[in-house]
Amino acid sequence: MSTTNRSNTNSSPFLLVGIPGLETLHVWISIPFCFAYIMTLLGNSMVLLAVRLDKSLHEPMYYFISMLAVIDLIFSTAVVPKMLGVFWLDSREIGFEACFIQMFFIHTFTAVESGVLLAMSFDRYIAICNPLRYNTILTSSRTIQIGLLSLARGAGVMTPLMCLLTSLPYCKTRVIPHSYCEHMAVVELACADPSVSDLYSLIVATLLVGTDSVFITFSYGMILRSVMRLPSQEARLKALRTCGSHVSIILLFYIGGLLSMYLQMFSFGLAPHVQVLVADFYLTVPPMLNPLIYGIKMKQIQEGIFKLLGQLAGLNVSQAD
Repeated sequence: MSTTNRSNTNSSPFLLVGIPGLETLHVWISIPFCFAYIMTLLGNSMVLLAVRLDKSLHEPMYYFISMLAVIDLIFSTAVVPKMLGVFWLDSREIGFEACFIQMFFIHTFTAVESGVLLAMSFDRYIAICNPLRYNTILTSSRTIQIGLLSLARGAGVMTPLMCLLTSLPYCKTRVIPHSYCEHMAVVELACADPSVSDLYSLIVATLLVGTDSVFITFSYGMILRSVMRLPSQEARLKALRTCGSHVSIILLFYIGGLLSMYLQMFSFGLAPHVQVLVADFYLTVPPMLNPLIYGIKMKQIQEGIFKLLGQLAGLNVSQAD
């Protein structure tokens, strides 16, 4: 195929199916996704405002939580509005460039979140295992540098993948049997051998997830060993409660991600709509649950949110008077 023909072919938009086989139920299916998105916007925005306005939360741990909130907001906004457009308005068309931009945001911020979760485990390791040096090791500027490094790492490893994918000719059907530009579903539409991009994505995913999960496991293993050596049972419970929210988020992120990935790679005899729904819920439910986990598990965040709500209520009362 000539370069001109390939360019013309690749400029054509893709068409998103939504939930294959359940098109007649799209309006009803959209309700939980719309609710999850609204809760994601409200919950993560409240966390960001609480950390921003409450000076007692200006510590590395809460900066990392703020980073997760920003990631969740970007992550959800990259996917859910278009998904709801498909469900509500049958707006199935998505431009070629827009499709790969959406895919870039999904993969990049998945990698960024993995890096931030690793940083959070390191934060808890220093706070519990070496508390006297905590303030000198994890300064505010160093925390921001870690966040920027996670962002640079995610964008750095995903940019070559996007270049490989956009260089492929897409001359088969333009219909994506999904409700967003899912990587594997898009690659299947290419009419050239995608083995190079497949190998690259496999290596990157294995190295990123594998390395991060190993170091996270090591950090929490060392934390658990230190906690068990504490003389007071109350101190042990307090330390475990502090790490409980982090572990919950980590399990939700990695287990959900692995489940979604393997169901896309191997059908296991499941209907296509089941695979798509699992992937959709993975992209929408964790961003909604993360701020709820902070609020339930972390007293300081909870108090910060209540303080913010109290200030907003007082402001409304004074304006009414």
